Amino acid sequence: MGTREPEIYGPETLEELMMWLETSQQGSNHSFKFFQSNHEGEIIDTIHDERHWATGILINPAAFTHYSYAIRDAISAVEIPTVEVHLSDL
Repeated sequence: MGTREPEIYGPETLEELMMWLETSQQGSNHSFKFFQSNHEGEIIDTIHDERHWATGILINPAAFTHYSYAIRDAISAVEIPTVEVHLSDL
């Protein structure tokens, strides 16, 4: 984030987004764990590993939206409310 086509995906880095989310939730009972990977298996493992901790998933699957049934199946299997986001501004 922040380097590839910033005119489409925005100039903010993942670190800046993480800081913004942490700051904006101060005073609430919410906490976040952040994870980024380009490897499908790592994403699936993280979804499964965090199922006992997480009460929600916010995911930007990028091209995996079109090509990864396995990530979709992992999300379905853990039965955690999930929101899919896309960061492009087309």
